[in-house]
Amino acid sequence: MTVELNKKVPNFSAPATGGDFKLSALAGKTLVLYFYPKDSTPGCTTEAQQFSALNDDFAKANALIVGVSRDSIKSHDNFIAKQNIPYSLISDADETVCELFGVMKLKNMYGKQVRGIERSTFVIDAKGKLVQEWRGVKVPGHAAEVLAFVQSLG
Repeated sequence: MTVELNKKVPNFSAPATGGDFKLSALAGKTLVLYFYPKDSTPGCTTEAQQFSALNDDFAKANALIVGVSRDSIKSHDNFIAKQNIPYSLISDADETVCELFGVMKLKNMYGKQVRGIERSTFVIDAKGKLVQEWRGVKVPGHAAEVLAFVQSLG
């Protein structure tokens, strides 16, 4: 089962930096859930920096940012420390959350097929409904585009 636009997202929990993440614990807040391939790689670092730079603006809009990759909590902790990331990162080693959001894709890397996370962002409103999704995201300007959408929810 995967999530659908304008439908309620099933409750899920997952290990995250700073303690387990539970969707149900966020009722009343907007959630920006972004999936990225790997900690400390150039594109993922840039994306994390852009979301970090706008974190206060998201907070003012009653929105919480959470990043998701298959990296371990230890890897996430290092990434957070190195990049001063002010939000939690979910460790989805078993791909449960990735499967729920349908972000696992076959990609070509150096001429061979590898399974990996397609860079994607989802906005879940304060009532737990999926209200926007971006798939196959290009990093430049993306965090600002997501912020503008979140602010438009008013």
